[in-house]
Amino acid sequence: MLKLSWKNLVNKPLNMALSLILFALGVGLISLLLNLNHQIEERFNKNLAGVDLVLGAKGSPLQMILCAMYHVDNPTGNIPLEKSKAFLNPKHPLLKQAVPLSLGDSYRNYRIVGTTYDVLQLYNASLAEGNLWANPMEATVGADVADALHLHIGDTFKSSHGLVEGIEEHEHDFKVVGILKPAGSVIDQLILTPSESIWESHEHEGGSSAGGSGQSPDETSTEDSSTVRQGAVGSQAAASGEGHDGHDHDHGEHVHTKVAPTVYDSVTISHLAEQQRLELMAQTDKDITAILVKFRSRTNIQALNMGRNINENTDLMAASPPIEIARLQTNLGLGAEALKSLAWVIVVVSGLSIFISLYSSLRDRRYELALMRVMGGSRGTLFQLIITEGLLLAAMGYMLGILLSHLGMAILAGFMKNTYRYSFSGTQFLPQEGWLLLGALAVGFVAALIPALQARRTDISETLANG
Repeated sequence: MLKLSWKNLVNKPLNMALSLILFALGVGLISLLLNLNHQIEERFNKNLAGVDLVLGAKGSPLQMILCAMYHVDNPTGNIPLEKSKAFLNPKHPLLKQAVPLSLGDSYRNYRIVGTTYDVLQLYNASLAEGNLWANPMEATVGADVADALHLHIGDTFKSSHGLVEGIEEHEHDFKVVGILKPAGSVIDQLILTPSESIWESHEHEGGSSAGGSGQSPDETSTEDSSTVRQGAVGSQAAASGEGHDGHDHDHGEHVHTKVAPTVYDSVTISHLAEQQRLELMAQTDKDITAILVKFRSRTNIQALNMGRNINENTDLMAASPPIEIARLQTNLGLGAEALKSLAWVIVVVSGLSIFISLYSSLRDRRYELALMRVMGGSRGTLFQLIITEGLLLAAMGYMLGILLSHLGMAILAGFMKNTYRYSFSGTQFLPQEGWLLLGALAVGFVAALIPALQARRTDISETLANG
């Protein structure tokens, strides 16, 4: 029966091709939207990392969230450490964790982030090899960065001013001292370094001491880089009982060089992160870009009102990542639902095409169907034959659509990787695609139902008599 159905379909290749193309386009578009929505939502939710608030300069809350947490947008500006140091205090009664970020530089489109070891705990990241950053111009790179740019321990590179490749490079080199294990989050795409690195890069250029809004030198104050190094001296090394004296080769001044910890347990990392935040709090004439905040308790009424109080009573802006991302997903969801509705319209039209193709072919096949009856075929056999043809068209259209969908997702993944440094996959299959197969077969069955009933009622004597 299956072989006979296939012979009947290929007997009219143009009709079959039209039905297949329409069906594949509808199924493929639905499958593509399902995969795209699922993978975007998965990346967004994973990179939320339990952050309750993001603090930054006044501007667009969504822009600040996308920049500070997803690293796909530009900063809204910089915030002075003098006005934000209270939130970095390890003894803050409402805050469990505060992760400072200094942005503004990049290397081949991968962002360089000045921060503390808090970021490792935020994303559950750990070292694969080498050490963590400890001194200015040292960098620990994410797994995706190391893999894409072929970076190894001891390699050096020059950062670019701004977040887009091609802008002028800074004078001094960063040195790779460590590589992180893959974490499956945004930290895989970052180059991590002390905030002092960002400040020094801009000061050596005679630019802003701020960490990364791209402001001009006139907008923020500058000072000699030796002040930065001396101001950031050794509390971390003192805390771990390690450290030795070194020399700043740029200025010839005697400064302390911090030594990276030899043990990377959570207690050590947490203690050193607190020391780093205390050092930042002392740099009251410097700027950073944002602070990622986690509350000690989400049931505390003071913590829940903190964002509103900051927005109303300070020069800073506070934004809630879950709220902003939910708003973004809602806006994206409207467009996705509209496209999904269009895709179902295409599927219905393709079903109508299958119906027309099968119904019109009955005129040419009535004599053939009557002969099948004469040779012992029952009415049920004719009904089954036409239904099989409809289901066969639907199944082939579904397979072609899924193939086009995942091929399109693979192409889109390459584009997203080059543009936003986010990894998507064309090989991920969803359970919803199984339900989509059932929907496709249902459309094929309904489209073939009327022609099948017509074939079942074929009158043998009348058909044979008319020749």
